[in-house]
Amino acid sequence: MVKKTILIIEDDPDIVELLQYSLEREGYPVLTAADGETGVLEATRRKPGAILLDLMLPGVDGLEVCRRLKREEATRSIPILMVTAKGEETDVVTGLELGADDYIPKPFSPRELIARLRAVLRRGVVRNEGGRSRIEIGEVVLDSERHEVSVGGKVLTMTRAEFRLLWTLGSQPGRVYTRDQLVDRITGGEAIILDRNVDVHVSAIRRKLGNEIDFIGTVRGVGYKCND
Repeated sequence: MVKKTILIIEDDPDIVELLQYSLEREGYPVLTAADGETGVLEATRRKPGAILLDLMLPGVDGLEVCRRLKREEATRSIPILMVTAKGEETDVVTGLELGADDYIPKPFSPRELIARLRAVLRRGVVRNEGGRSRIEIGEVVLDSERHEVSVGGKVLTMTRAEFRLLWTLGSQPGRVYTRDQLVDRITGGEAIILDRNVDVHVSAIRRKLGNEIDFIGTVRGVGYKCND
C-alpha cells in the first residue's frame, strides 16, 4: 500500500533530520518547511496526508499555521499532529480547539511518534452495516441509528449526552478533545437541559462500561480521547 506524504513544518534542522529519517524508514514520503509561511504554502499546494507541526516557528507561529489551514476548505481535512516543547500546555489546548488532531511533546521517541501518526491517519473508522452507522472498537459497539451502546453484546443504558460524547470520541480514536470541544458536541444547542460538566459524564460512562473502562483515556490538563 502506498503511504501518504507527510509534511514536516519545523525550524530545527536536527529535529527535521530525525523526523525525516524515522518517517522515510517506515516508507512515508516527506516534505519539509522551515517556517510557518512556507509550511502553509506547501500544505496548500501539495495536500499532504498529514502534517507534523512545531508550535515555535519563526515568523508565522504554529498556532497561526493551524488556524489558517483549518480555515480553508482545501486544507481543512489534513490531520495535524503538533510537536510541542515542555511548558506549552496552554498552546496545546488552543491548537486542539483550532482543529489540530493530536500532539506529542519534545523530547519524543521516534517509535511513539510513528505510532501516533498512524493513529491520526487511520481515524474515523465508521462502518455502515444494514443501513445503520456503527463504530466498533474492541468490545464496544456504538449504533447511531438506535442511539445504542453495547459491550460484548450487552446493551447499556446511556443518556443522550453520554451517547454524543462517546460517539464523538469513538468516531476518531486517538484524537484528543478539549473539554470545551466536548461540551459543544454533547449539548447540541441544548445546554440548558444538559449537564455541561464533561468530567461528570465521563465518570458515569466509565462506570457503565465496566471492564471497558479504559475506552476513554484522560489527557491530563487537556481533555479526553478514545483509546484505540
